[in-house]
Amino acid sequence: MPYKRTSFSQPRRRQNWVGKTRPEILAGYPPGQTHPLVVLNVLIDLYNKQHTALAKSVSFKTREQRALFLRRFFRELPIVAGLRLPPDPRRLGERHVRCMVQHWQAQGLNIGTVQTYLSYLRGLCDWVGKHGMVRSPEVYGFTGPGRIEAAQRDKSWSAQDIDIEAQIKEVEQMDHRIGVALRLAAAFGLRVKEAIMLRPHRDVLMFEDTELPLASKSAQTYVHIQQGSKGGRPRLIPIRTPLQQSVLEDARAIALTPEATVTDPAKDLKANLRRFYYVVGKAGITRKELHVTAHGLRHELMHDLYEEVAGVPAPVRGGHCDDRELDQQARMVVSLTAGHSRWTAASAYLGQKVVMRSKARKGPVAEESRDSGSGEIGIVRIHDLLLVDEFSNGHRGSDHEQ
Repeated sequence: MPYKRTSFSQPRRRQNWVGKTRPEILAGYPPGQTHPLVVLNVLIDLYNKQHTALAKSVSFKTREQRALFLRRFFRELPIVAGLRLPPDPRRLGERHVRCMVQHWQAQGLNIGTVQTYLSYLRGLCDWVGKHGMVRSPEVYGFTGPGRIEAAQRDKSWSAQDIDIEAQIKEVEQMDHRIGVALRLAAAFGLRVKEAIMLRPHRDVLMFEDTELPLASKSAQTYVHIQQGSKGGRPRLIPIRTPLQQSVLEDARAIALTPEATVTDPAKDLKANLRRFYYVVGKAGITRKELHVTAHGLRHELMHDLYEEVAGVPAPVRGGHCDDRELDQQARMVVSLTAGHSRWTAASAYLGQKVVMRSKARKGPVAEESRDSGSGEIGIVRIHDLLLVDEFSNGHRGSDHEQ
């Protein structure tokens, strides 16, 4: 079952730890003499802020969910494995992980959920020096239902016959700042957090300031998305329509300083997020009432981009692109605009790439640009043609958004 969120996930650092290194702190809790859950809380206090693979901190949401999962894991493990007490986290073994994976399979959890749980356990093992101990679900014999990568329905607002302009105006009457944040999300395909953290003065760059090659120029100005992006991976979105310019002007009228966002400067990020979801909820922008969320505005733009490049609606809207290369090009445009590096990631918005399933037509398949590890994305190559698209060039970063 899902792990519910609470506010108790990141306790304050203890005063008797001041001046001590992490190994020195852990040495004060010897195995066998300290209850395992006490040791777990110490590890969470020491390490839960940090990313498991990168030299950066993780979001409050990730800290909360990881802490809640780990505490529940060690409470459930003795019951599932028939132990008197849970093991000390520093003595967690692969047999314990295998036992819990089998338990999750019996519960009917899908592989996406199990992968998330194993990721949290992988982080814990890294904290205690057991790198590589936690494997993939398949290694443990997990054969549960798989993750659905492609969209099964159109999640955009227009799919529900919603008048986007009228709906946003309603929100603006309730809270003008939240309404402008929605306009930013709609104009640039932003996630909610990206929209409310965008600095409309500082994050708008002239092409000369982007450090992009001249051949990739597709606009005079770009929006630099970094704050609030998944994994902190940046990307550049060209400003190419009067609507985008107009939305940015509205945002600048609210954000009075270079560092300001469109949200209330008297509130922190967490409070502004709460305010955002409260206001859009009061306006009925929920799955329960209007059958959409604010994220649907992002889907809206991705559908428009695909149709603009491919010339037909996306598969989830009943469209079918007979040109395999054009379909891949359109998907790459969508992926890069959304902040992904793989053209296949566009399926999360557009639906299954039906053209790719056809085996009757043989020919070279587009090579997907690969992330070199530096965060830079190359140009899609189809046959020997370098696609220099007005949307796809100039974007950086990747993520794996569901």
